[in-house]
Amino acid sequence: MISIDEKYTQGLRDYEARINSVSSQEMVINMGPQHPSTHGVLRLELITDGEIVKDIIPHLGYLHRCFDKHAESINYTKTIPFTDRLDYLASMNNSHAFVMGVERMLGIQDKIPKRIEYIRVLVCELNRIASHLIAIGTYGIDIGAFTPFMWCFRDREHIMNMLEWASGSRMLYNYIWIGGLFYDLPVNFEERCLEFVDYFKPKLQELDGLLSNNEIFIQRTANIGVLPADVAINYGCSGPMLRASGIKWDLRRVDGYSVYPEIEFDIPVGKGEMGSLGDCWDRYKVRVDEVKESVRIIEQCLERLMGDFKRTVDFDPRALVPKKVNLKAQDYYVRAENPKGELGFYFVTAEKTDIPRRVKARGPSFNNLSVLPELGRGVLFADLIAILGSIDIVLGEVDR
Repeated sequence: MISIDEKYTQGLRDYEARINSVSSQEMVINMGPQHPSTHGVLRLELITDGEIVKDIIPHLGYLHRCFDKHAESINYTKTIPFTDRLDYLASMNNSHAFVMGVERMLGIQDKIPKRIEYIRVLVCELNRIASHLIAIGTYGIDIGAFTPFMWCFRDREHIMNMLEWASGSRMLYNYIWIGGLFYDLPVNFEERCLEFVDYFKPKLQELDGLLSNNEIFIQRTANIGVLPADVAINYGCSGPMLRASGIKWDLRRVDGYSVYPEIEFDIPVGKGEMGSLGDCWDRYKVRVDEVKESVRIIEQCLERLMGDFKRTVDFDPRALVPKKVNLKAQDYYVRAENPKGELGFYFVTAEKTDIPRRVKARGPSFNNLSVLPELGRGVLFADLIAILGSIDIVLGEVDR
């Protein structure tokens, strides 16, 4: 079996051989780690021939914060704030996945009150919309459309204000706890959220019309960066990247966790409407359609939270929160559908301690980014920007 050191050494040799093989007609260009279109501290080493990208060598690790080792040195409860910092644009979804894993290992997943589960889904879908709005807005400005960027951040601000009202923080929430929640929703939160939904629906239609049928936007995204379904599967792509290639795979339906089986929503997939199936336009459109479905989910959650599972005086969202998480020695993997794809946590627990022996995070951004050299080889430099933006990465999740 090849060791990690041997793999690293072999990879270094392959890299040096590729750089040394650059011909006199080719040029090596560094895109990043300060380039605005890399959406973070990502460095892409490009081998180009004129404006044609011949090869792409990604360099990671500029934002590495040792999440796995942190999680193995503190208890499960204290790890939740660290999960918020993975995909920091979808902190609620990160903590939801981590908490579900610990609750299943404890065997209390069926004891969680329905009000808590619906609140979790509500805040996660609000966070999903906020994440997709950033993806759509920044994608527009990557290609040269400034107005969608301003519109997306304007509407995202309303969601940030509501999540801050619920948790006390604007981005890193620490709201979903093992066995419950930090606190119940504030009084009148449901009504304010309904007001936002009524406001947001027509705004979303305007945003959709502004980009989806824009001739310049279509020319920059249709038939660009086509990702075939088999390639997406082989690279471990998930989320909108995978669904844009025509594969109807959504863990909210496949695994049916939390109260998602009780909620009606569709799974948008790419159809190749403007170009080829699995191109940049399809990846953009899947995210727009997912925002519409998240609005449907939010409406159903609010209906139940104001109806069958409305707040009561004696409701305690911390009733099942354990003072200490004592688990049997076991291996367990949990996964959830984050805005960018499948977020998974692999646990190896130890007896008589609330500190795990091993925690491994499987971030969707890392796998989705790994397909970039496949998509970007042989394209124009300007099209590489469109392809990278369509992947929608967060470096906090890539590097961890």
